[in-house]
Amino acid sequence: MNALLELLGERGSVEVEEAATALEVSAATMRRDMDALAEQQLLTRTRGGAVLSAVTYDLPIRYKRGHHTGAKQSLARAAAAMVERGSVVGLSGGTTTTEIARALTTRPDLAEPGPQPQLTIVTNALNIAYELAVRPQVKTVLTGGVAHSRTFELTGPYSELVLGEITVDIAFIGANGMDPEEGATVHDESEGRINGLMAQRAERAVVVTDSSKVGVRCFARIGGPELFDTFLTDSGIPDAARRRFEERGLTTVLAEPDPDD
Repeated sequence: MNALLELLGERGSVEVEEAATALEVSAATMRRDMDALAEQQLLTRTRGGAVLSAVTYDLPIRYKRGHHTGAKQSLARAAAAMVERGSVVGLSGGTTTTEIARALTTRPDLAEPGPQPQLTIVTNALNIAYELAVRPQVKTVLTGGVAHSRTFELTGPYSELVLGEITVDIAFIGANGMDPEEGATVHDESEGRINGLMAQRAERAVVVTDSSKVGVRCFARIGGPELFDTFLTDSGIPDAARRRFEERGLTTVLAEPDPDD
């Protein structure tokens, strides 16, 4: 069901057979899952499939958490290891960056209580700020802006105004697609603009996404090697793709899987 909601969140509508093929289940299973989610008002059934519900829940954050979870947690641990104590960290919205926020707040040296915060995190994601707000060891800076109803990301001129007045030591930017030629891309142009600006304000900008997004090109471009110096992904990336990223000047770092995952 998590994967179905993710697919529906990306496409807006799907047919039963289309979704069954994409998720490698039977059509009968897909119909049952669609009916169950329709009862929860998370989607609306159509004659041959389903469309997004008028109630625009945050599908990417709330329901994608179980998809590629092991890879995302490995990425989060690797990203957290790149951060020095006392740093200012930028986090865009997304499931992987949400895991990075959690990994940072549970890192032993950053979780120590003290008179001053151990870390400053700047984010345009409401859900990340919500989780961090209860952590006294973290100074949380939330950009202003208009909230996107399905991703909890703040975008628009108010976000740009705040980001234009700060500097960041390291920024972790999530993406819906990562292609050697096009670089990092997302579905929404307003999110792409804010993600790009956050990366520009960082001394070091890292695009982070699991290997399932490699080779994918989405509507709005964030940037490539001219903006990012590091691409953090998992070991599932094809060797040929990794070489192409390296040839274009983007250092590719592979997160080591946890044997317990």
